[in-house]
Amino acid sequence: MKKYINACLFIVAVLVVVTTGCKKEEEGFTHDASAPITIDQLLPEKGSGGTEILINGSNFTTDTSQVKVTLNGKQLKVIGVNGKQMMVVVPKKAGSGVITVTIGSKSATSKTAFTYEYMRTVTTLAGSGVAGFANGQGTDAKFSFSGESWYRCSGIVVDDNLNVYVTDVGNHCIRKIDKDGNVTTFAGNPSSGGYQDGKGTAAKFSIPYGLTIDDKGNLYSADPGNWDIRKITPDGTATIFAWANQEPWSVAFDKKSGNVFYTSCNSPGNVYQVTTTGVTTQVISGLNYPSSMAFDNAGNLFVTIHGDHVIKKFLAGSWTGSIVAGSGVAGYLDGSAKSAKFSLPWGMSIDATNNLYIAGNGAGGGGLSNPDQSIRYIDAASYEVSTFAGSGTSGNVNGIGKSAAFSAPAGVTVDKNGTVYVLDRNNNCVRKIVSE
Repeated sequence: MKKYINACLFIVAVLVVVTTGCKKEEEGFTHDASAPITIDQLLPEKGSGGTEILINGSNFTTDTSQVKVTLNGKQLKVIGVNGKQMMVVVPKKAGSGVITVTIGSKSATSKTAFTYEYMRTVTTLAGSGVAGFANGQGTDAKFSFSGESWYRCSGIVVDDNLNVYVTDVGNHCIRKIDKDGNVTTFAGNPSSGGYQDGKGTAAKFSIPYGLTIDDKGNLYSADPGNWDIRKITPDGTATIFAWANQEPWSVAFDKKSGNVFYTSCNSPGNVYQVTTTGVTTQVISGLNYPSSMAFDNAGNLFVTIHGDHVIKKFLAGSWTGSIVAGSGVAGYLDGSAKSAKFSLPWGMSIDATNNLYIAGNGAGGGGLSNPDQSIRYIDAASYEVSTFAGSGTSGNVNGIGKSAAFSAPAGVTVDKNGTVYVLDRNNNCVRKIVSE
């Protein structure tokens, strides 16, 4: 709170400087259209949407209508300017980068980048926090993600209508959560586990773990209890899609090829491709407890290597693999691709621009001592790792960014609008993270 108040006082003081400065400069200052303009300093150098930045420089104009200021191609509102200073407002979701000022035919770019800080708000979409079974709205609903210490489900996906689906392993079924938080049973019998094709509660699953969705809205569930991959159509009808060569823990859909892939969290763990005609081929072998997968827009495969504490990328077609994030040493550390640390990473998802999201805790028994109780973000271009929400401390706290708390987050997915959803294992609920 003190930091916030000081920041506000700083902005007020700066506004006074710019406003009074304008009045003084207007009397004698004339912008030289033939001379260069410069940017010497940004104050502050980081902030979120709505942050007011004081730009110090030279040869600015006193006419705001002649000034254009951009950050990553997005225009900033100019609210005050004189010969040496201007005040601008950062738009929401502008991202980090250098700031460019253009006056007439002259432009200048800041020497330092502005660091954009997203406001990520974590709330509970559904789940009471207690293991059990109940359909209902929001916190009236109950899931059983932590009913037994060996439950290791990570299955969570979202469709284009913003319905979220989760594998409720303790209740042997797949649950559906609409955008208003209303929870229903989509497929499977919560009173009876086993194997049975059928529609809705007539179907049976054993221990559904992994979940993916194709471009037509069909779900695919990996069930190591039945050693199978099941296909569930949008009306809730479950049928066998493939019998597994190795007990399947996670499953992913590749939009590029239209094929389904699954892997087994064993050592060695293999990755298998299943074509639309049901032909199964092993494409990758010898992984150290691979726990989840995701495909980018080019068909490259990313895998969380649970046993090695790293994220690997396998090139489409050749399936040549390399580590893209993680030092290979267990821990919780944000930073560059090679210096960052994960600790038994588990669930994974990818957004429309190929950024990765990692559910940080796949430790057995709920992993309260695991140093990572967060959702991590891996930048698509640099593979730099940062904390998207949560921290190294477990809990059940809604809040902003790192002030929020999860307890053994095991699954993660992201919708078309960039909203992130988390299967929060020990809290037996599904959390929602909205940026801005």
